[in-house]
Amino acid sequence: MDLRLTGPRARPQRWAAAAAAVVVLAGAGTWTAAAASEDAPPVQRRDAVMDMGGARIDTSYFTTPGSERRPAVLLAHGFGASKDELRAQAEGLARDGYAVLTWSARGFGRSTGKIGLNDPKGEVADASRLIDWLARRPEVQLDMKGDPRVGVTGASYGGAVSLLAAGYDDRVDAIAPQITYWNLADALFPQGVYKKLWAGLFINTGGGCDRFEPQLCRMYERVAEAGKPDAAARKLLEERSPIAVGKHIKVPTLLMQGQTDSLFPLGQADAAAKAIRANGAPVDVDWIAGGHDGGDRETGRVDARVDSWFDRYLKDDKAADTGPAFRVTRTGGIDSTDGAAQLRGASSDTYPGLENDPRRVPLTGREQRVDNPAGASPPAISNLPGFGGGGGGGLGQLSSLGVGLSLDFPGQFAQFESAPLRDDLHVTGSPTVTVHVASDSDDAVLFGKVYDVAPGGGSQPVLPSQLTSPVRVVGSGTGGGKDVTLTLPAIDHEVQKGHRLRLVLSSTDLGYASPTHPATYTVSLKSDLSVPTAPAVRTAAAPLPAWVWWLPLAGVLGALALLLTGRRRESAGAPDPDLAEVPLQITDLSKKYAKSADRYAVRDLSFRVEKGQVLGLLGPNGAGKTTTLRMLMGLIGPDGGEIRVFGHAVRPGAPVLSRVGAFVEGAGFLPHLSGRENLELYWAATGRPAEDAHLEEALEIAGLGDALARAVRTYSQGMRQRLALAQAMLGLPDLLILDEPTNGLDPPQIREMREVMIRYAAAGRTVIVSSHLLAEVEQTCTQLVVMDRGRLVQAGPVADIIGSGDTLLVGLAADISDALVEKVEALPGVESAARADSGLLVRLAAPAHAGVPAAVPEIPAALATKSAPAAPEDPARSAVLMPPAGDREAAAARLLAELVRLDVPVASLGPHRRLEDAFLTLIGGEAG
Repeated sequence: MDLRLTGPRARPQRWAAAAAAVVVLAGAGTWTAAAASEDAPPVQRRDAVMDMGGARIDTSYFTTPGSERRPAVLLAHGFGASKDELRAQAEGLARDGYAVLTWSARGFGRSTGKIGLNDPKGEVADASRLIDWLARRPEVQLDMKGDPRVGVTGASYGGAVSLLAAGYDDRVDAIAPQITYWNLADALFPQGVYKKLWAGLFINTGGGCDRFEPQLCRMYERVAEAGKPDAAARKLLEERSPIAVGKHIKVPTLLMQGQTDSLFPLGQADAAAKAIRANGAPVDVDWIAGGHDGGDRETGRVDARVDSWFDRYLKDDKAADTGPAFRVTRTGGIDSTDGAAQLRGASSDTYPGLENDPRRVPLTGREQRVDNPAGASPPAISNLPGFGGGGGGGLGQLSSLGVGLSLDFPGQFAQFESAPLRDDLHVTGSPTVTVHVASDSDDAVLFGKVYDVAPGGGSQPVLPSQLTSPVRVVGSGTGGGKDVTLTLPAIDHEVQKGHRLRLVLSSTDLGYASPTHPATYTVSLKSDLSVPTAPAVRTAAAPLPAWVWWLPLAGVLGALALLLTGRRRESAGAPDPDLAEVPLQITDLSKKYAKSADRYAVRDLSFRVEKGQVLGLLGPNGAGKTTTLRMLMGLIGPDGGEIRVFGHAVRPGAPVLSRVGAFVEGAGFLPHLSGRENLELYWAATGRPAEDAHLEEALEIAGLGDALARAVRTYSQGMRQRLALAQAMLGLPDLLILDEPTNGLDPPQIREMREVMIRYAAAGRTVIVSSHLLAEVEQTCTQLVVMDRGRLVQAGPVADIIGSGDTLLVGLAADISDALVEKVEALPGVESAARADSGLLVRLAAPAHAGVPAAVPEIPAALATKSAPAAPEDPARSAVLMPPAGDREAAAARLLAELVRLDVPVASLGPHRRLEDAFLTLIGGEAG
């Protein structure tokens, strides 16, 4: 079947022909119910794999009970993630009255296929086929046959899918893309300059070049080798960008873009807003505090605004408050209670764009020479792309708090400076300036940035959001040079009275590729600095703090509380000397979901890890493993309980976290640097002394050998994983946390990774591994912690859990029906029965005394091929099958008799001995 689009926008009837291509491979799917508070409806989740023709797409569908039709929402994930990251948001939208469909894009999660960077014939066509599927759901509201009422939202990669889906399929009714791109070619090749770090991270996060469509892989290798893009590369990326169908996006659009984002800066949302508004569609713009470089993503506020946007444009709720036409989050100081940045919103009734109400700021400075060093090294540093995105911090967030971390090398930049400002100046948009550039080479690259310089020279100049703008100047080596107008990064930043603005033009930047041949540029000013101010954007007045009213009473109550509990609080905050040698103790740990008063991601979790242990953290999706690890690493705080590492309580920024190393799947490396150079750069970014890295020891344990001297782009996936593990081991942390360290590895590579983990723990250090490869966990780990639905299911030595005599494996001579499995599970004395690859797992009710049966009755050979005649149901006989206390051997014999009576084709019966079987039994047979 030909699924190619016949135009930039497919009509519903055209897509109807494609509907037959969507085949649900998992039958009717698997339905599960999510817990809900008493006043909230339960959410049902349906998991299914759909065959799209060129790929199998893993999906989850969320609804609440009821026969009424409701609008639908497609919820798309970011690059390198999967549908699993979206479960909480999907459940929230479902409770708000939407039918929500999430999916893992091609090449991610459990979905197959090559990554196409939102190929119209791949990922975008998949989104339209999902809309076809929604149109056939009885609970989904229809505008007409085959045309469901549907909105699309997502962040980054998923945000682009939102825009592209609206451009290619006119059944989409509203979209809410977040921190995404309008033109991917402009994002990765701004002004003709190659953004090499982010491009390399794209390839690395996707799992390597061979995981992408061949033309994308060839394009990346060609551009990476040349150090600059060509016309074919720009064309390929533009064809997969929303700009390609910009004239056809005519639906209400909420654009939320990150201010701390060197990957997709604010200019990408500005271009989208102008294009979509020109089509006559409503457009609101929201600049959030965080982005791909870290900072606060404002998840709760953003999700709430998306909900309201869909309420207005999908439910036709005229009373829904969709917020102002333009909003920007401004950062002002630090909350002394928890160290978090204080955020306040500013807004206006119209979107000001990036050039609103400009103010001219004169700059001074003579003509200056700028050297481009051989190999473009050492490079200036404006940002460290990818290093701040995971933990909520990032250099951009620090710069918003007045902390400067940029580095320009003498002789490699020119600078021009203003006089001290006479008044406060709030920059909102993109400053511009014209300069004259001459060069002894025909190809010149410069990086422009504007610093905020405080008076007195005692503090480091601040680069707002750590952003820089590149420009490639072709022809600067002839005719005396060229005049160039630089559009500098779009920012929202207040420059205080008495401060100065400093324009810096550098020949290099760590995140970009510069010409590798040495050259000299001559730079001079041709204009003042034009600074947009957007005066109509007003910051909301801060409400009078509540403490003004209740401070007197609180003082009295506080004094009383100190008298009563001071001694206990003092002891709780101090290190526990009894745990000084214990790597980890977790006690009654709890964490609630955002926007929920009584739903828990982790609840009442307690366990302890000793030195030299390799502990496996197991559980199905949604068990709370990731939340637990994030709390353990100090990225988020618990709502209850505590975590102690070597006796010290863990909280964000706790000094004891320097003894913890972490490996997170998808670590980013610079492909053109060697493995050793990548590790050295990473350690230098931590600011710790080089001798503390213990680089050689970490490398010896990782076992990379001569490969350390080679460029990372030549590494196999297994070598990249081992390099990432070596990065986590820098400093030889006493506690090492590994999240899915064997993902994407073949069996020999997995065996090597196992040996690395065992060697690391053998020196008396401790390793915690979160993995879904149960066979590997069984061979690698000494201890296990099994979680399900946020709670501890079982903890203890691997041998004890595998060897538990509570579960028997019933080998089957033929498959049996679900109804027969249910009959087995209903037998008195049977706690659960679940299918396994090799038969049926039957977990017996706990006896008064534990123990594995010394012998299990042999199965007569005849029973391997046929069962005894069925006996009539006898409730009295079944009731004495397994007394609550008694002999396990007798219980197994009675179970055998009952299985024969039920016509179960038994081939064998005995205690199981595999971790997978134990795991499925512990969590009730659901590993999804």
